[in-house]
Amino acid sequence: MAEGIRSEAPHAASAAPHPTTSQAAPPPGAPHATTADGRKAPAPRTPALRVPVVPRASALRAAAHGIRDAHLGSDPGLGRLRSALTAGLAMAGALGVEYLYARLAGAAPQDMIVYMIIGTVIAMLGSNALAGPSVVANLRIAVFFPVALFAGLLPGIAVAAHDVPMLAGFVVVMFAAVYVRRFGLAYFFYGFMGWMGYFFAAFLHPQVSQLPGLVVAVLLATVWVTALCLALLRHRAGNALRHARAAFGARARAVARTAAALLAAERPRRRARLRRELHLRQLGLAETALLVEGWSTEPGALPEGWSPRALRRRLLEAQLAIEAMAHAADTLARQPYEPEGPRAAAHAIAQALGHHHYPRAGRLARALLESRRSDAPGSAPGALPAARQLAAAAATYTGLVGRVPAPGTTPPADSGFEPAVALSLGNLPGSPSVAKDVHARGRGWNPLRRVRLSTRQAFQAAFAGGLAIVVGKAISEQRYYWAVIAAFVAFTGTATRSETVIKAGHRVLGTLLGIIAGIGLAHLTTGHDLLALTLIVVSMSVGFYLVKVSYAYMIFFVTIMVAQMYTLLHEFSAELLLLRLEETAAGALVGILVSLLFLPTSTRDTVNAARAELFGALTELLEGVALRFEGAAVEDADPDALAREVDHRLHALALVARPLTRPLVRRHDPSYLRERLRVYAAAARRARVLVPLASAATHTAAPTPPRAHLATATRALAAATRDLTSHPDRAVVATDEVRTSLAAARASLAAAEEAARAEHTRTPRALLPLHHLCDLLDDLATAPALHRGGPAPAIPARETAPATPMTTAPTAAAPVTRAVVDGSPLGTAPVGNVEIPRLTERRG
Repeated sequence: MAEGIRSEAPHAASAAPHPTTSQAAPPPGAPHATTADGRKAPAPRTPALRVPVVPRASALRAAAHGIRDAHLGSDPGLGRLRSALTAGLAMAGALGVEYLYARLAGAAPQDMIVYMIIGTVIAMLGSNALAGPSVVANLRIAVFFPVALFAGLLPGIAVAAHDVPMLAGFVVVMFAAVYVRRFGLAYFFYGFMGWMGYFFAAFLHPQVSQLPGLVVAVLLATVWVTALCLALLRHRAGNALRHARAAFGARARAVARTAAALLAAERPRRRARLRRELHLRQLGLAETALLVEGWSTEPGALPEGWSPRALRRRLLEAQLAIEAMAHAADTLARQPYEPEGPRAAAHAIAQALGHHHYPRAGRLARALLESRRSDAPGSAPGALPAARQLAAAAATYTGLVGRVPAPGTTPPADSGFEPAVALSLGNLPGSPSVAKDVHARGRGWNPLRRVRLSTRQAFQAAFAGGLAIVVGKAISEQRYYWAVIAAFVAFTGTATRSETVIKAGHRVLGTLLGIIAGIGLAHLTTGHDLLALTLIVVSMSVGFYLVKVSYAYMIFFVTIMVAQMYTLLHEFSAELLLLRLEETAAGALVGILVSLLFLPTSTRDTVNAARAELFGALTELLEGVALRFEGAAVEDADPDALAREVDHRLHALALVARPLTRPLVRRHDPSYLRERLRVYAAAARRARVLVPLASAATHTAAPTPPRAHLATATRALAAATRDLTSHPDRAVVATDEVRTSLAAARASLAAAEEAARAEHTRTPRALLPLHHLCDLLDDLATAPALHRGGPAPAIPARETAPATPMTTAPTAAAPVTRAVVDGSPLGTAPVGNVEIPRLTERRG
């Protein structure tokens, strides 16, 4: 088991000499050493920390690991790949089934085209709707596919011959298609199917006499996509969990590689960019941990011997170790590089871990931890403690890799286990789950401002659809539906006005680029129907695979598909595609204007709501930690579960704030919000660090005076976060309650240090992360001016947190939960009976 559960077998690596007794080769980009007369010094004879030359087979294996990590890390759980393959096979099979049915039934060519189009639509939407692991639930969803389609198709046939009723019905159907989303995720697809049914009836003009054939075509497509998703390509929870665990390992190694690159960087601009990348990769690691937890509760998902609670604990240990390594690398990268110094040793450890050389990373880490080396004269103070922190984190992580429960052990009962997040079709919830309770902006009395998000969006979609009809008809009497589609889809999968603006803009961009590619491909496939059909299926599959990367990619391939369809119908022309671009741009502009002016859901209001939920989760976590410091049992407080809830809320905040990290509007500073998000993430990590420390404290017989003061300080910080829940961002001065709570927390931390000195015991390991948390909450309360292009300057070392060494020898009373310099717990893997000094760097 690795990265929480199970690891791939790491390839062998050559043993490395002792990192403190051999000369280390500088990482790429490091300055060359010089002699006294200014000439370049010769390279050291024994570059101990340089990765040794490996055989060609090992290099190929390393490259294969890198490609696999990139694939797994970009698609956690392989959800996008599965969705793309399923959609492609479903559409290809539906085309074949409908074609055979039309030929056997002797249908006219026009009817054959209608059957194939409708069958493809059902296959495309159905393959996404049936992505859950439950067979029974999927069957219940699939049964109503024909009902949903004919709910729009039959009214469309009834009014297709009358222009005004047909247009009015279009608006009504758009409202209903969005309104029904309030009843559950399945109704999202039902609404889309009903809307598509009305769309085909309005523009293909099927007759009542064609209804029997349409019924058979719809039933055949439903049976085909249901059989494909429930039998041939069933989404099994065990496979999804295994892939998600592998993605966790891939993203952990990506954090290590970024940390190694940061340690090798010398230019300030590159270091600032790598620090931002390191922050994003840590967010991605937490996101994958949430995905693993969500899948762990599905029946049959967990491997033998594991329970959801044990899995959560192991992933939390691994995540904390990786984050401690990232924190140490960030601290160490601020020190000047020395070819034989601690930064070179830390670079070698992080590089080995990031490239899947686990045995070598473990050997280098243990060698550094077991050495008695002191900082060299003239070297930067604190460099060696930071390097040892990184080594301790790497040693713990490599110790967790491959560790599994003993054979035959039975996992403890998890009757009360609840995941921090409920997955939606195998994915984490989107922004609508955060914005559902946010009221719309507006002045004066408006009863629609406080209705549910789905209802507001229904009114928005109907209003935008009506305007798109008017504008689209002014451009083209026959092709105005492209404008209607662009306006309607702008409110699909979005929650805030910024998201709607971005999605509409991506639709126009994707259409523009798709037209360029579509014109060229159409000339190649003209007269080759099979090639055109193949390109249609491939385009849609690739579009589904890339839709979560960028909606513009999806529309790019959709436009290519449209060009191929008109090629098959012998109606293709460049002018037709340019007309599509004009209609799409008009519909997108209508959608943008409606989202901004009619019942707008403010992105900033949504961010503030997500921020309040994050502070609420932090409050609960800190209160749970305080209970554990006081000796409460797991039944009274489960910090592991509360830590995962903090990760969930942090992910939601980063998700809804993503549009504001781009320069979209005037008087908006994206760098400010990006820096704020880094501070929020740092506060969440510092609070998460306390979880195993508080859990280990319950193993002692009774709370000691230092622990009592730590509990008091933690409760004071919980009071501060509770007050910050309603505290607006960008405040100039914190409220008196927040200021009083932070002062009380600092006083309790000082009392804990005095009590530890009075008892002649080591300084509590939770002291420094609590100091970090005080500083971070103070930053969040006062909103200081933040610098563009990088993090704010580091806060000087705190005199009350001396670099006191702490032993980590295991005791018989409790399993060892190691805390490195900043208090970051590093699991239970022994790293040797060594002393690990504390860091004095307080920046989170």
